[in-house]
Amino acid sequence: MNSLMQQQENLFAMTQALRTQLIDALSDDDLAFTLPGSNPSLGALCRENGQVQRSYLDSFKTFKQDFHYADVDPALDTSAEKLRAWFAQLDTEMVETLKALDEDTVQGQIIDRTHMQVPVGVQFHLFRESMLIFYGKAAVYLKAMDRPLPGDIALWIG
Repeated sequence: MNSLMQQQENLFAMTQALRTQLIDALSDDDLAFTLPGSNPSLGALCRENGQVQRSYLDSFKTFKQDFHYADVDPALDTSAEKLRAWFAQLDTEMVETLKALDEDTVQGQIIDRTHMQVPVGVQFHLFRESMLIFYGKAAVYLKAMDRPLPGDIALWIG
């Protein structure tokens, strides 16, 4: 196993477990909740998070990051079960992709993000930061719904 996964696999699993805890606490009706203004529904926010993960996942395969998201099933915005299954697939594919990188790639490959170029390890940290930002956004929705933060989200995000 490469050094990135040796060092980060457990942290990745803990970070992604927060999303599982979030989705497990949501109903399909909850996904329809929208904050005032031009904010997306909670379901759309979750779907967008999956699209961001897809972008990062693909960047570890192509070494270029593209934020032009492919079309996805519109039911993802309204179905906690579909989100749960999609996120599980994305997480599995992310782990497999990261584990498949050889050590030379982990140490020397640069990922082109168009506006900046970063090493693989930095890209991984940027991905984790994007997940933490998502959890912060989701926490605002839950608080606006007068709902407790599920699982470890209260500990990690507050």
